[in-house]
Amino acid sequence: MAHPAVRIAPSILSADFAKLGEEVRAIDQAGADWIHVDVMDGHFVPNITIGPAVVKALRPHSDKPFDVHLMISPVDQYLEAFAEAGADIISFHPEAGAHPHRTVQSIKALGKKAGIVLNPATPLSSLDYLLNDIDLVLVMSVNPGFGGQSFIESQLDKIAEIRRRIDESGRDIRLEVDGGIDAGTAPRAIAAGADVLVAGTATFRGGPDKYAENIAGLRGE
Repeated sequence: MAHPAVRIAPSILSADFAKLGEEVRAIDQAGADWIHVDVMDGHFVPNITIGPAVVKALRPHSDKPFDVHLMISPVDQYLEAFAEAGADIISFHPEAGAHPHRTVQSIKALGKKAGIVLNPATPLSSLDYLLNDIDLVLVMSVNPGFGGQSFIESQLDKIAEIRRRIDESGRDIRLEVDGGIDAGTAPRAIAAGADVLVAGTATFRGGPDKYAENIAGLRGE
């Protein structure tokens, strides 16, 4: 069954880094709703990916929202650079700084949408005094740092509980899931309440000729 309200956000972490601009154009044309950009610092997570200069270079290749997930610590001093580079949504981990509410305020002051990211072991209490100020909750269904990992089943209950809280709030907040999303896990994440799916390997598998088919499959089409 298709879920037209579900957004697909391909993660460029799984793209061909030698031709990132082409890859962003290809997933845009293949039906991606958002472009998911994984920023890692080799400190907060065990990998190093890209910085604001690459985001800026990619910005002309798509008009779709750039969904920038910061897996870096400290985070606050880099917000302005990513905002200026073209990020539309900036999400971060509450563990990445001492004052997550201040970080949310800083993102909003830059005119961007703010997201909170929950690692597999991060408790829901991290949202208690932030939910009314944010635009996105991103649930990590793998431990952050690498692509190609398997979906952690316990996160389905977390997704369902966050969906309940969002619905109770009455606010327009997206519920995004990232990690191990494929044709098998996507419908389960959607059933639990997710309305944005990040997919790296599952989007880029098979090369550009397969991107549209892969994205449609994740939607359930």
